[in-house]
Amino acid sequence: MRFEKFDVAVVGAGHAGAEAAAAAAGLGAKTILITQNLDSICQMSCNPAMGGVAKGQIVREIDALGGWSGIVTDRSMIQFRMLNRSKGPAMWSPRAQCDKAEFSSNWKQVIENIPYLYLWQDEVVDIVIDGGAVVGCVTKMQVEIPADAVVLTNGTFLNGRIFIGETSFSGGRIGERAAEGLSDKLRDYGFEVEKLKTGTPVRIDGRTIDFSVLAEQPGDENPAKFSFSPITEPLKAQKSCYLAYTNLKTHEILKEGFSKSPLFTGRIQGRGPRYCPSIEDKIERFSGKDRHQLFVEPEGIRTNSYYLNGFSSSLPLEVQLQALHSIEGFEKAQILKPGYAIEYDYFPPTQLNYTLETKKIENLFFAGQINGTTGYEEAACQGLMAGINAVLKLRGRSSFVLGRTQAYIGVLIDDLVTKGVDEPYRMFTSRAEYRILLRQDDADVRLTPLSFELGLASAERMARVEEKQRYSQSLVDFVGRTSVLPGECNQFLEAHNSAPIQQKVTLSSLLLRPELTLADLMQMSPKLSDFVNATPSSIRSEVCESSEILIKYSRYIEKEREVADRILKYENLPIKEDLDYRAVSALSFEAREKLSKMRPKTIGQASRISGVSPADISVLLILMNCR
Repeated sequence: MRFEKFDVAVVGAGHAGAEAAAAAAGLGAKTILITQNLDSICQMSCNPAMGGVAKGQIVREIDALGGWSGIVTDRSMIQFRMLNRSKGPAMWSPRAQCDKAEFSSNWKQVIENIPYLYLWQDEVVDIVIDGGAVVGCVTKMQVEIPADAVVLTNGTFLNGRIFIGETSFSGGRIGERAAEGLSDKLRDYGFEVEKLKTGTPVRIDGRTIDFSVLAEQPGDENPAKFSFSPITEPLKAQKSCYLAYTNLKTHEILKEGFSKSPLFTGRIQGRGPRYCPSIEDKIERFSGKDRHQLFVEPEGIRTNSYYLNGFSSSLPLEVQLQALHSIEGFEKAQILKPGYAIEYDYFPPTQLNYTLETKKIENLFFAGQINGTTGYEEAACQGLMAGINAVLKLRGRSSFVLGRTQAYIGVLIDDLVTKGVDEPYRMFTSRAEYRILLRQDDADVRLTPLSFELGLASAERMARVEEKQRYSQSLVDFVGRTSVLPGECNQFLEAHNSAPIQQKVTLSSLLLRPELTLADLMQMSPKLSDFVNATPSSIRSEVCESSEILIKYSRYIEKEREVADRILKYENLPIKEDLDYRAVSALSFEAREKLSKMRPKTIGQASRISGVSPADISVLLILMNCR
């Protein structure tokens, strides 16, 4: 059987595949999304949450670019928290606990109702190549699907193998078959293929947990939401998470199972995520600690299933259960699903261009865990960018690449392509040099104009961003020009443990005090309160947050912008495509090897390649007559 021709074929319907397909179809390209099971679109295979440190910023960026992850999260969330509020705004990170069944269902509803998007349940086993370019793919049912571009987003399914103690079997995730054959085909086409490992903890019947001895973690008193779109609303009611802790007895029980652990017996070859280790990894690496924190997370509103975050394990089931019963509150806990490790194939992302198109085969794109990343958010943003660039490439338009000063998405893709990975890549705020410029509150201002120009973000979305900017600037100006006298505010200041003033000062100077907030000043100044309340209620909270940050941190923002602009002087300086690095003896041997392999397009890209030193960059600048 042969399908009619598509512009874009997306393989896999996880978080990367869904965003890729939605973006491609959203740009008007005739798109087909192919997946093994149309009833498990965007399944939350691991923890039932979106966002978190740096990940929340990525979800906000996806939303600002016209993606769907933020909207689906808002429609599915059962708790919202803004993490790191005690730190500066560059560190504030939104996180939502989701009903995982609703999350998948809501994504399916989105996918099924996007014009130009077709669905097909099957497994892709090969791609079709003609003249060095992909021209379609072939499925297990021997269906040929012609397409001008193909986006592979296979997640952990490529030759996936599940490990529970001494038991192992093929699988993409527990209960679902692995995708076999495609990795071998791609290896035959010249791609480098390696293995990584990830894992997941037990799921527990909440009726068997003693929550009375656990520390409750409620959501924010005034929950926000992820999407800047008015089509979603903040939560009215929330479901709590809880904290628990392992103990020395737990550790002793787990250690007794090490001899049967596939991690320690060498049966798992792939490297796991250093920042999200299994419980046996943690006990081995941090042997001096007598306890480890665990997060008890509900998996939905209408389910008793709880996810024990921090207890990921591939130990034998009986060891997992015995160790679980040693934890306070879990003495009688019943497991619904065991913890397990999964080893899978991935393709080192240094084989990609910045558009996520492969270097070896034209119009073939990789996105998500196939590139060595971990996490729903990291996968989703890659899918979005791959879907956009696939369509732009077919239409002969300039590629869409975000820089490190523009978005966390730009940081992530730049890291992958220039540095590669030696463990599953996870985004952190520390990876971004300019994180005060990449805050969660201004993702719409940074990125929606770019997406609107592409044709993905709607005119209504763009108008909302412009409205927010107008009101924010108006509020900043008002606070900057409105003054108060000592008699008007000193009593209020003293009540808020803030030093009294001796002369007339502006409200903006008071807002610079760390102990005072915009909400505090609104209580003190009726004029300010009236001005803020004149802002449309649909954007008022966003305008207030944005304005307060711009006032309080203006010096830091300006300084970081100056540094970024100075660095950008050479960041985008192009390097000759035919430069023979091996002939440049002034470069270190390692730099010659790495530069020859990576073929960076700019000085900025070259500077971030592992093994290329500042001295090597100076040599390149001299070659380009820039020094």
